[in-house]
Amino acid sequence: MNEYINLTLDNIDEEHICCAIGDPKHQEGVDKKKEWMKKKLKEGHVFRRLNARGKIFIEYEPLDTAWVPISGKNYEYIYCLWVAGSFKGKGVGRELLEYAIDDAKKQKRNGICTLVSKKKKPFLGEKKFFEHFGFEVVDSVGDYELMALAFKKGDTPKFNDNAREMKIKDKDFTIYYSNECPYVEYEVKELSDYAKKKKIKLNFVKIDTLKKAKEAPCVFNNWANFYQGKFISNTILNANALEKLLK
Repeated sequence: MNEYINLTLDNIDEEHICCAIGDPKHQEGVDKKKEWMKKKLKEGHVFRRLNARGKIFIEYEPLDTAWVPISGKNYEYIYCLWVAGSFKGKGVGRELLEYAIDDAKKQKRNGICTLVSKKKKPFLGEKKFFEHFGFEVVDSVGDYELMALAFKKGDTPKFNDNAREMKIKDKDFTIYYSNECPYVEYEVKELSDYAKKKKIKLNFVKIDTLKKAKEAPCVFNNWANFYQGKFISNTILNANALEKLLK
């Protein structure tokens, strides 16, 4: 039987958070992710992982306090469900999702929701996997879809109006990001150094409050790239990826 661990204020300093395990260059990002989580745990944030050294976890919290431009009455929101490597195909993803669903029901939520895409995109869940559990598409913006599993009849979650814009006024390459993802700090530094070296105008907008997250001008999911005022992707970039994009 698989053994799982829920991170708490008592164990978070000692336990790993799956992403960037053993990679020194991402340690700053891991530390900032944990600081972000310490505040969120008090709001009902849940980070549950397999008791193993790997990227096998689910992360969710009440939609009202979730850092996403989505609104819905009494719903839970799944930030990430990730099962990597040799643990794929062994029922771990099913067990993690079933735990989140059961937890939401115990809390008497109206349902649970998550962000996916019509075509597979990085850091987003598999649409077919969620469909298997009864999730349905309740809203969409471009290639991005909001899926929900409703426990009760009534209003379903939806993207906020600002998230439908998918554009900003600034024409320079602009990146929105937050410490919800431990990978971003290193890439922000790498891209900043690259832009300075190449004399490229590169803007960063840090999402560091719930208000900013709810008012994001796109279906924000930890990282969002804009160029010429238009949303490009939610792919976390390094210097080489940015150079290819600009070419």
